[in-house]
Amino acid sequence: MRVEVLTGAGLRDALEDVARLRIEVFRDWPYLYDGDVSYELSYLDAYLAPSAVVVAAFDGPRIVGVATGMAMEAHADDFAAAFATRTEPLEDIFYCAESVLLPEYRGQGLGHAFFDAREAHARALGRSYSAFCGVIRPEDHPMRPEAARSLAAFWAKRGYAPLPGVIAQFQWKDIGAVEQSPHDLQFWMKAL
Repeated sequence: MRVEVLTGAGLRDALEDVARLRIEVFRDWPYLYDGDVSYELSYLDAYLAPSAVVVAAFDGPRIVGVATGMAMEAHADDFAAAFATRTEPLEDIFYCAESVLLPEYRGQGLGHAFFDAREAHARALGRSYSAFCGVIRPEDHPMRPEAARSLAAFWAKRGYAPLPGVIAQFQWKDIGAVEQSPHDLQFWMKAL
């Protein structure tokens, strides 16, 4: 296992693998995302920006996990709008966008490595805060697995706390749905 920051040609070469991995992992609880590669590749183009970082976990040559991030003001307006009532300027916030890891590689410290690399990148950019969001699903959702676990304890151990009322909406198509629908995402943040 190795973890490395992907940039330039290495990142471009990995984008299709990253797209497929995002679809596979986000298909599970709690996202239940029914994605497609062409949308993902278009979305991932944003990570070629100077403020962006893509951290990948490799098992041999295979990418088994990815964490992404970028300057908050460079990300989707839907996410930045959630901060309209906050006093922190968007230019001070680094957005830890996604963290996806195949189930068989979880619990081995890669989640910490992903946060460490993104937070180091945020500090190098001069950011004062690191933030991310997670989808809100009801406890009684019919597709919730019995063994589903919240990541709240892990995030709190990393120093993150939920921001009351800072909720973004983003659209995607759920598994089994005919079209996209809005989903609420709760933001968490910590000072760097």
